Amino acid sequence: MARVAALVSALWWGSLSTIGFLVVPLLFAYLPTRAIAGGMAARLFAAQTWVSLACGLALLVISRTKAAEAGAPPSYLAIGLIVFAMLLALLAQFVVAPHIVARDNLKLWHGVGSVMYLLQWASVAVVLWLGAAHPAG
Repeated sequence: MARVAALVSALWWGSLSTIGFLVVPLLFAYLPTRAIAGGMAARLFAAQTWVSLACGLALLVISRTKAAEAGAPPSYLAIGLIVFAMLLALLAQFVVAPHIVARDNLKLWHGVGSVMYLLQWASVAVVLWLGAAHPAG
């Protein structure tokens, strides 16, 4: 189970890293207009939301299973970070993204979305780090 959790954590963190720090900046650098790049980025971030939810749910199930097998309480820090990251993904998709798409105070909402994405990325990084620090189980 620990290896599956490590793979899921790595997939989640890696997908956040790739989309947010590589693919989306490249879209804005190489697509002909910011509107086209923004539309494509919105689609990628929407897909990332579903990846985040699937990975988070899988990690919660794995955490519960590992704790039951070990007869010990689950890592509440990891569980809290997973839930926090999932909540950030949902809020970014269903609260922040509609404002960005509508170009409603774009600078504010883009900033809020960027901070939320960075917090999600950092939360998942800590989950991955914690899992790597305690691989047995």
